[in-house]
Amino acid sequence: MLNIISRPPMYDPEAVQHMRDELVAVGFTELLTPEEVDKAINVKDDKTVLVMVNSVCGCAAGSARPGVSLALQNNKIPDKLYTVFAGMERDAVDRARQYVAGFPPSSPSVALFKNGSLIYFMPRYEIEGRSHQEIAAALSEVFNELCSNQGPSISPENFARVIHAKMCGSKIPLFKG
Repeated sequence: MLNIISRPPMYDPEAVQHMRDELVAVGFTELLTPEEVDKAINVKDDKTVLVMVNSVCGCAAGSARPGVSLALQNNKIPDKLYTVFAGMERDAVDRARQYVAGFPPSSPSVALFKNGSLIYFMPRYEIEGRSHQEIAAALSEVFNELCSNQGPSISPENFARVIHAKMCGSKIPLFKG
């Protein structure tokens, strides 16, 4: 999980683990290094690649994670699901943000790629103040238009067991290691 070669994380890794687990539980793979980000996004295979920049922000990320998770219960979903965590694997996040040219750094955020090119982006300002159902509805529309992979990402029974983290980022201890 922790890449000690890169810049250290900003938050205590144990304190954010439940936020990581929430996305992994619905089918995401974590990208921990810039090389992993390149390998995931810069692929020319006509598949859609969803990358979510996870975040400790309780207000926006507390809706983004459940919203993205609910959208993945749709009949059409991206082919591949990846996540990077803002403030944690900082070099990987920086690399992912390089693929989202023309937008300022944004976390949480959701990006959809095809053949290494950005085809859709939901920045933080489109997440803040929206319910997870509104986020899911917006993403489901995008998936219906741009994706062809058969959903859902996990069974409805397993989805019902996913626990969504709603912790405020200001209460998460900073990493001191």
